[in-house]
Amino acid sequence: MSQKNEIPILVLSIVITVGLIGGGFWWFSRKSGVNLNQINSSSTNTPQPSSGQPNTNSFNSVQDVPTGLFNYGGSTSWAPIRLMVDPVIQAARPEFRLRYVEPSNASPGSGTGIQSLIDGQLALAQSSRPILDGELSRAQQRGFTLKQIPVAIDGLAVAVNPSLNVPGLTVEQLKSIYTGKINNWNQVGGPNIPIKPYSRRIVDGGTVELFVQDILGGQAFSSNVEFISTTTQALQKLAGSPGGIYYASAPEVIPQCSIRALPLGRTQGQYIAPYQEPFVLPSECPSKRNKLNIEAFQSGKYPITRNLFVVVKQNGQAEQQAGVAYANLLLTEQGQELISQTGFVKIR
Repeated sequence: MSQKNEIPILVLSIVITVGLIGGGFWWFSRKSGVNLNQINSSSTNTPQPSSGQPNTNSFNSVQDVPTGLFNYGGSTSWAPIRLMVDPVIQAARPEFRLRYVEPSNASPGSGTGIQSLIDGQLALAQSSRPILDGELSRAQQRGFTLKQIPVAIDGLAVAVNPSLNVPGLTVEQLKSIYTGKINNWNQVGGPNIPIKPYSRRIVDGGTVELFVQDILGGQAFSSNVEFISTTTQALQKLAGSPGGIYYASAPEVIPQCSIRALPLGRTQGQYIAPYQEPFVLPSECPSKRNKLNIEAFQSGKYPITRNLFVVVKQNGQAEQQAGVAYANLLLTEQGQELISQTGFVKIR
């Protein structure tokens, strides 16, 4: 999903965006008194924000923020943070300028962002999945290592047409749908309607890579899966497809009016909704919107969760300083609060 397609996905959140940025200015002014008129390269364990860096409260209190213009990019799932949190960072720390860059010959995504970081085209990368062994090896061949710093919790939400009467799916049933073993909704307690699964291509980003690895167990998609370019396109298809199904980052799915997010479970009948109960009906939207089930994501009760990572080039140069500074800004109390307002879950 390209930068130009991120805006349609979030167009329904414009009002929230304006309020968020204004709230961020107010928060910063109150906390700072200013008037405005990290992980081992071979491990995925949760690290500290950075060595020796305190857990600060506001953007203004973060130390060692470099001066200059720094290119960044990567995961399309990060779109809400890029559009709603980063402008507040820019206002608070104008010396630290960020410029979003798309790959010239590939679709934006976690993989292409990390590759662009390794190739020297980005100063830092945003990823919705852990660094792969192959990426670590390529970085080491270039004479440096990579560090991934988790800054938020996300989950995958499964979307269907709002008229579909299905109580939920198990993770195994979801796998069977996308590998072709289940092809009618009556096989999972629903109506006699053929299932039409949609997905982005695996080369399109970390969300699909995570789905193939963690849900499909590395198996190939069924020939029945229709590949689409963007989440916006997929949600439009679901709105007119009674049997359609699609998965994406939860903040992209949960608030939408034209679809319904399905509860998921590890065992049949024990489903956890990705949204806060009670469910907001499409007829009540957009005056009301469904919100993320934060408790279920933080506790791990919801079965498909993941971290969002800032990927840092550890080369002792300005890129490393920029990557660590960006992660530390997002890990402040102010950063975490703003992240939660975009629909993601605080990591601390």
